[in-house]
Amino acid sequence: MGRKVKYIIDLKFIDQLPEKKKEELKEVTEKFAFRTNTYYNSLINWDDPNDPIRKIVIPTMEELEVWGKLDASNESKYMKVHGLEHKYPDTALLLVTDVCGIYCRFCFRKRLFMNDNDEVARDVSEGLEYIRNHPEINNVLLTGGDPLVLATFKLEKILKALAEIPHVRIVRIGSKMLAVNPFRIIDDPALLELFKWFNTETGKKLYLMNHFNHPRELTDEAKKAIELVQKTGTTLTNQTPILKGINDDFETLKTLLEELSFTGVPPYYLFQCRPTAGNKAYSTPIEETIDLVEAIRSEVSGLAARVRYVMSHETGKIEILGKTDELIFFRYHRAAASENRGKFMIYKRNPEAHWFDDYNELVGEYKVTLLEVS
Repeated sequence: MGRKVKYIIDLKFIDQLPEKKKEELKEVTEKFAFRTNTYYNSLINWDDPNDPIRKIVIPTMEELEVWGKLDASNESKYMKVHGLEHKYPDTALLLVTDVCGIYCRFCFRKRLFMNDNDEVARDVSEGLEYIRNHPEINNVLLTGGDPLVLATFKLEKILKALAEIPHVRIVRIGSKMLAVNPFRIIDDPALLELFKWFNTETGKKLYLMNHFNHPRELTDEAKKAIELVQKTGTTLTNQTPILKGINDDFETLKTLLEELSFTGVPPYYLFQCRPTAGNKAYSTPIEETIDLVEAIRSEVSGLAARVRYVMSHETGKIEILGKTDELIFFRYHRAAASENRGKFMIYKRNPEAHWFDDYNELVGEYKVTLLEVS
């Protein structure tokens, strides 16, 4: 695989697809944007119609099935200024781009890639001013889109501005770039120098939150990129949704968690696939997925087993803890409203549930008494 990675935004340039299939899928790509690249396409076994890498990036007609909504977690509710979300007191999200290395078909922000969307701020000065004026914010997540799509000099401006805000101590970059085009890192020493500068000269810490969804994305090139980023002092972690037909079987998910741990990119979250429009084919039943997660946890080291199985719900990040024959247990890992912080909830089981809102028989809830720090 050469280092010249070409981006593809039209199915007509996917030579491996029959012309009839390309014509059929036009209806899908007219609704949900398409983007891939030659490196990522090289990971696909084109002879296998059920290839998991193919399922991540190549559209299917199933996306047209009516289900969910575009903003499944109502992120717009927490948009304080253009391009900035502030849901949890200590954390702000800056939406810095509306482009990714590829467009995952199960993306929960696919609305950003539509022509009439204006949530992303290419000029983040308003968001930076908001952060300056809110001293409770000690960590900032750069997201989008994929921030590593930005030219290094643009990313540098953002990181330098954040470095000058005294109360910001951590900056996280959410990116799938190491999985979809590791040459973005391997071939850009200026980016690596920027990461090193931030970690060694600012008194602050940079985290790279990766999105490896399947073990086959952990290629030699991806591992090289991981190693180079690690040498800058940046901490790497990984988060992935659990995806039907991609990583929802025992061996695949176990291998993914283990390989990530072995590579020094410990798993952070396993997400329940959000009920975003077009995502039904990727969603798994919660109560089956609990069994999968717990079976894997019992087979892997503590580094991999510490991963949390959560839902990014409108009201907060809800951890899915376990079940009995009749009941299922949840806890707010992060809550937007103070009255929900630490709340433990018990519901009657619903085998058909794919999201928290599918549970409506509350059996009991227990609230944590928050300590007052003088």
